Amino acid sequence: MPQTRYFLTLPRHEAERAYAALDAAFEEDGLPLAILEADEASDLHEVSLYDTDGCTDVEPRAAAVLRDLGIDKTFGREIIEDTDWVSKSLQGLKPVRAGRFLVHGAHDRDAVRIGDIGIEIEAGLAFGTGHHGTTAGCLNMIADVLKRTRPRNALDLGTGSAVLAIGLAKMARIPVLATDIDPVATKVAAENVRLNGVAAFVRAVTAPGFHHPAFAANAPFDLIVANILARPLMRLAPAMRRHLAPGGSLILSGILDRQRDAVVAAYAGQGFHHVRTTRREGWVTIHLKR
Repeated sequence: MPQTRYFLTLPRHEAERAYAALDAAFEEDGLPLAILEADEASDLHEVSLYDTDGCTDVEPRAAAVLRDLGIDKTFGREIIEDTDWVSKSLQGLKPVRAGRFLVHGAHDRDAVRIGDIGIEIEAGLAFGTGHHGTTAGCLNMIADVLKRTRPRNALDLGTGSAVLAIGLAKMARIPVLATDIDPVATKVAAENVRLNGVAAFVRAVTAPGFHHPAFAANAPFDLIVANILARPLMRLAPAMRRHLAPGGSLILSGILDRQRDAVVAAYAGQGFHHVRTTRREGWVTIHLKR
């Protein structure tokens, strides 16, 4: 069934106010709500409300919430159809190798060789087919960390299409909590988890922040991987420390080379020790330890 996404872009402070008010107004309806950074340079954030049941009163109720806040802004409206995003998103993409990991679509299953850890991804609407430098950089760093440590559990924060969560589960065979603020991404992630046969290890959850009960139920984590953006990662430094076990590893990406020092400094201020930075296609992946 198609979903309707109502969305608007606001400065961060107003976006956070709108998100909180919408969350309270639609809490009993159980409609998914998301907030994400839309423009880092201008500090603009996009708030999205998803109508998954075809309700007719969602838009006027949401508009009333904005009026009560004094926000003079109109929601955009987008219909998300149930289409074959699988074939559209991966058609023509070649397999990507990152160490022992090989990320591929269904059309390239025969590319997986003996000794490879194959990750079959049908990307859908979510980010993360392995073709971005940050995803491949994270997979390489995960393999490097797992050679040296034996974590008992892991968190993939901002999982997208669950590439990293699947890689973790296949290589370490440990419980992985895979979270995203976007319910569409979470749905795609869960489908990819099942496709790769790691549903016994990976749980995909729509969670807009560390206050979600899924984090408390699974923390502390021995390993956290977060492939997001530099500024959100810097804001999350205190929460990362609270949810990572002492001695645990943190892998961060979605960070431009020029942003690397600022991110490391933010985590150093929370007691993290920098272990290693790798670079790929203008992006960096950072390994830190608590």
